[in-house]
Amino acid sequence: MVTLTLYYDDIFLDHHADAHPECPERLTAIVERLQSLDQAGLTWRTATDPVADEILELVHPTDFWQMLRKVSADGGGWIDPDTYCTPASYDVARRAVGTSVECGLRVCEERTPGFALIRPPGHHATATRAMGFCLMNNVAVAARAAQRGAGINRVAIIDIDVHHGNGSQDIFLEDPTVLYCSLHQFPFYPGTGGTDQIGRGAGRGTTVNVPLPAGTGGAAWLAAFDRAIPLAVEDFRPDLILVSAGFDAHARDPLGGLDLPTQVYGEIAQRIAVLAQGTRTAASAWFLEGGYAPEAVADSCALVVSVLRGGTDAA
Repeated sequence: MVTLTLYYDDIFLDHHADAHPECPERLTAIVERLQSLDQAGLTWRTATDPVADEILELVHPTDFWQMLRKVSADGGGWIDPDTYCTPASYDVARRAVGTSVECGLRVCEERTPGFALIRPPGHHATATRAMGFCLMNNVAVAARAAQRGAGINRVAIIDIDVHHGNGSQDIFLEDPTVLYCSLHQFPFYPGTGGTDQIGRGAGRGTTVNVPLPAGTGGAAWLAAFDRAIPLAVEDFRPDLILVSAGFDAHARDPLGGLDLPTQVYGEIAQRIAVLAQGTRTAASAWFLEGGYAPEAVADSCALVVSVLRGGTDAA
């Protein structure tokens, strides 16, 4: 059995707005479900430090994060019609990024998988814009921190959220050292992620988008993954695989329009675990993104956790 490290802290519950789908209850459901599992092979770590300025600025410039800090300090508000910021949100977001960085670095050091159970999510945040429920881009900063602090040269990001991670794509659009792959509903928010978006300049060919129509089920989703992702990852030869782990492609999700059953998330985890075995770290780091049906997300996360630690089911 493989040791899997789970990262969580109650601070991630402090970011909330009334009646918003990106709510603390989704994370509470996940943690309660995972704590009910047999704990063999699981290590829990409490989120410790907020991300350091110099690490955050590998992705987000000073003016951007200082703007978020001011919005929080001034009592919060709406960044856009979807994205809220409360008096606590800036500190929560800094801790989420710091936890993501720690998760990625420990995967590099220990060569065992990790899962950052964090919020707010991050993959819509560009370097200079918070949007789509996201304040800071957790996975992007984790990728840059691994490159800077763990001797990692090439990073692959696999995004399984129902929404296209426009922020992650934008941040790495011209970067030949980061492969960004996304399977997502299309057309759908935020309107990006067509097959013609393949990167730009030196990064041309290191963006792989797999747009899927509403109603796509588990078998078709997995077939699309198998056609596009393994070859792209193997050709890129990453040292590390990071996963933007959204669970809103689930059939029970109230926002998404894809039709994945719970068991498909176990098959996704198995495929990614196999790909990770071919990397220098031999393990993947996972970062919670979307998923807005708490029980469906909890069940899906439990299945992913079981697979990553070497099991076959979530019981």
